[in-house]
Amino acid sequence: MAAASRSCRVSVFLMFLSSVLSPSLGLFSGGDTYRRQLSVQLNPGSPLLPPGGDLLHVRAVGDNDTLHFLFCSQGAPTLLLVHTNTSSSTVTVDWPKFEARNISGSLKVEPESSVLYSTAIVFSRLLEYDDVNDTADASSDLFPPYELQDFLWSRLNLSGASAQLCGAATTFSSGSLCLQLAMFESEGRGQSWPRLLHTANTSQIGVWLDGVLPRAARSRFMLEVQAMGGAYPLSRVEVHRSIDDEFTPSIFKVSQWLSLANGSSDVMGFVQWKPVAYRRSNPALEDATQCRHSEPQRQNGEETAALSALVKAFYAEPESFGLNVSFGTAGEPFYNSTQFLSWTALVGVCSPPVDSFSPLVLSMMAVGLGTPMILLLLGGVSVCVRKRSAPSAMAYEPIN
Repeated sequence: MAAASRSCRVSVFLMFLSSVLSPSLGLFSGGDTYRRQLSVQLNPGSPLLPPGGDLLHVRAVGDNDTLHFLFCSQGAPTLLLVHTNTSSSTVTVDWPKFEARNISGSLKVEPESSVLYSTAIVFSRLLEYDDVNDTADASSDLFPPYELQDFLWSRLNLSGASAQLCGAATTFSSGSLCLQLAMFESEGRGQSWPRLLHTANTSQIGVWLDGVLPRAARSRFMLEVQAMGGAYPLSRVEVHRSIDDEFTPSIFKVSQWLSLANGSSDVMGFVQWKPVAYRRSNPALEDATQCRHSEPQRQNGEETAALSALVKAFYAEPESFGLNVSFGTAGEPFYNSTQFLSWTALVGVCSPPVDSFSPLVLSMMAVGLGTPMILLLLGGVSVCVRKRSAPSAMAYEPIN
């Protein structure tokens, strides 16, 4: 009977140990395993190099759907994302009309009936202001904006499923503004901060300002971003908090610019970023600077479409919302301290990726929380065993 009791207690202990450790260990093989097949085309269907700039098409084919990523440097840099419900949809471009930049319908995703969702992200202006009082308030002392549609843009530099574009205003005496777009076959995470979690349903775009001379010693910058869409425009930004900063040290928030279906909670598409920028290309923790966003404001769709050849070619009557992302807060170093700023965001369809604790952190938590419980349990088992093994005292003892 005693042996059976001890065996039962050992079994309970092993079950408890398993329940503590198995959730973290099980996550080592977790994650999204969905994959897409990527194919890359530069200036699809064009017999000659387009004089006004390049058009990149990355086709990401899933089991029964396709994502079309189109990135264009004609006008303001623009990323167009189109989601279709078939794995055979294609992109066609009428190049003479596309380059004229005054006719909608010169770029089509066919069959048109297969389109589930589309959005275009237009990087329209770079804003600079003189933060004389170190308040990071851009309501005054704004310099004339840099219109990105007027920049002199390089040709797209391709590397696999990523492309880099750099340009400069005619008034720049040095430096450049660059954008880098990357698409992904499957889930993963960026190698450099902010190390955003991406999936096969997302692309990542990085923006950096390097070596541009500011117009004041205390200059700070903002980036104006416009979102164009049809039935479901990106119209609301939500900020979510986390208790984990493992992948982006000191940052416990994530911002998500969402497209919701008919006012419901169903997410059709998104732009996601962490509210942080970096003052060096290979940053240390002290090079992080906070960034903030304004609330999205409805814009004139026709005026925004005129900024981008890609938007004008695809949309007939687009809805448009815009916001500013500002870099730096009161008390932080000014742009002139390093003359470098970088910011990264994801653009994708369906629900945004959600960060979770890594297996390493979960294992450490399991050990940290489980060890005291195991010690308590072992102590209780030990006491019970000693009590059972001790000789029983007699109820009455003789006087003599």
